[in-house]
Amino acid sequence: MKRSDFVLIFWSLLITNAMGQTNNEFVPRSQVAFKTNQLITIDGEADEKDWEKIAWSEEFIDIEGVSKPKYKTQMKMLWDETFFYVFVKMEEPHVWASLKERDTIIYYNNDFEIFVDPDGDTHNYYELELNAFNTLWDLFLTKPYREGTTVLNDWTATGLKSAIKVNGTLNNPKDIDQNWTIELAIPWAAFRKSYNENNVPIDQFWRFNFSRVNWDHDIVNGTYFRKKGTNGKFLKEYNWVWSPTGVINIHEPEKWGYIYFSSKKPGEVDQFKIPQEERIKWRLYEIHRALRRYVKKKKEYPTSIKDMIPSKFRIGDTNFDVTYERHSSGYNLVVVSPFSKKTFIVAEDGKFISK
Repeated sequence: MKRSDFVLIFWSLLITNAMGQTNNEFVPRSQVAFKTNQLITIDGEADEKDWEKIAWSEEFIDIEGVSKPKYKTQMKMLWDETFFYVFVKMEEPHVWASLKERDTIIYYNNDFEIFVDPDGDTHNYYELELNAFNTLWDLFLTKPYREGTTVLNDWTATGLKSAIKVNGTLNNPKDIDQNWTIELAIPWAAFRKSYNENNVPIDQFWRFNFSRVNWDHDIVNGTYFRKKGTNGKFLKEYNWVWSPTGVINIHEPEKWGYIYFSSKKPGEVDQFKIPQEERIKWRLYEIHRALRRYVKKKKEYPTSIKDMIPSKFRIGDTNFDVTYERHSSGYNLVVVSPFSKKTFIVAEDGKFISK
């Protein structure tokens, strides 16, 4: 192993570890969603009593987990046997939108986005985006972009309900708006992998993230446009998220947050603690991302990682070992969990497997 190879992996891991961590560990956000027995009317108002009984989420933060966004974003969540409900409020002095055709690239407007990975394997996940016109883009991704995904733009979240309310005036630059809200009811059935699957996560968690894309704008003849720089190119968007990924890339599902769907009612108390075994997955993906960068740069696979990446990790008082398996089509990263004795694998294509 060349010294330059060692340095590449070492700094890749060091940079990863420097972002969004507590005590040298990346920790995604988590939240409890309570079960409602009320009829929730999707009108953008969230004026039912159960909405009033639950707390707002933590404020969104810049995707790198460093800076505080210009405008405040918070959300609430409920669920029942049919729907997952989300209500989000976004401060915005200029609420504008231009895209009205479904399944266009909605993040070219200011938007709100939801990402869902039900089984937490980082593959086969869902993305929903809405702008202030309530125009929806719903799509399905077979894997993250880094792994060479296939994007199914014709996937439809059948039965989804959404409503927008603007506290101000949409597309009117002559006044100052307060905020805009989105209320959604997302059917569990939209995430089924088979017709008879009962995938309602009662007292279970799914992996989620929520993102708000916001653009600087210009106003020309009373119309809003994305702002361009002196070079004629659009200025970069702001990415404000619920659970930061540490990099300007929301498509790292292993870093998304945890929503625990409690069977308790709004107003009751429940707590969720991220399982210790999830921390093993975080470590495996740290190594996987570093190896991906190595292979991309060197155009080859290392024969061993023991001289580059610590193969032993510690969670609390428990140690565990990571095995690097080379095979004809790539590699596997393997851990036998000291907690459950299950074998955890992150494969060459980034898919998480438990057996």
